[in-house]
Amino acid sequence: MTDAVCLGELLIDFVPTVTGTSLVDAPAFKKAPGGAPANVAVGLARLGASAAFMGKVGDDPFGHFLADTLAAAGVDVAPLVFTGKARTALAFVSLRADGEREFMFYRHPSADMLFAPEDVDVDLIARARLLHFGSISLIDEPCRGATLHAVREARAAGLLISYDPNLRLALWRDSDAARAGMMLGWPNADVIKVSEDELDFLTGEADPVRAARSLWHDRLRLLVVTRGRDGCLYLTRQFAGDLPGFAVEAVDATGAGDAFVAGLLAGLLADPTVSEDEARLRELCRFANAAGALATTGRGAIPALPDRARVLDFLDQQAPHRSAPAAL
Repeated sequence: MTDAVCLGELLIDFVPTVTGTSLVDAPAFKKAPGGAPANVAVGLARLGASAAFMGKVGDDPFGHFLADTLAAAGVDVAPLVFTGKARTALAFVSLRADGEREFMFYRHPSADMLFAPEDVDVDLIARARLLHFGSISLIDEPCRGATLHAVREARAAGLLISYDPNLRLALWRDSDAARAGMMLGWPNADVIKVSEDELDFLTGEADPVRAARSLWHDRLRLLVVTRGRDGCLYLTRQFAGDLPGFAVEAVDATGAGDAFVAGLLAGLLADPTVSEDEARLRELCRFANAAGALATTGRGAIPALPDRARVLDFLDQQAPHRSAPAAL
């Protein structure tokens, strides 16, 4: 049985070889595998869970490089589809001197946008315990229909459903389309990770707790709001709280949120009841915060995702008396 199926985009991030520069001024770029759901799949595998990735890449050198990268990380790529109708997506990503990230995407269309309902491996979903997806695959058809089809299959099979409403405004027609599209996945999820900025964008409410409560629905078990180096907020039906982040020497924030999601989901897979106990949930969020922080210390998303031993060693250095989530 596969613990988690991660569905969505798999692409090449081109990251500047120096930090604190714009895309215009970057002297050179380093090729790095990425794509938020794929990052989560690798993050889960490195943390000890079994993960499969479902999506579509081009039948081109970049597509095969990505498939090989995921397989080498221990991710099941059997449900990954290759196509000759479009090339693998590319994204150029930089961390500017002001701390803001800059993105430029090549998707006109890209292979991941052509993932169709008939490409969904429903048998694999039925055998899994968790489905994770993001909002990028909700932008265009046929990928939107395929994603929602997979979510319906997961719901019917009783899987835990995790959603990351990842905002990349440049990929949407306009802000209104982005809000509507990002909210498509929201009511289907049991677990949601959303950044503070994304929550503000969706609600127009600057206070993250009020914003999160305004979007609460009965199906939700856990809503976590990430705040970068400031840590995270968590909300459940019974309680809410916050945890500080960790100070590290950050090089590239690409994939930090995905590392956080992987840490969170690894804990939920190990103990699905953890969200019902605030003390254990705080320890899990602390573990996820550490995973996210460590992911910023290297360039690129997948290359920088930490394994379980590294996260535990880091936490021991911070506060040795703290416990970690149950082993998988």
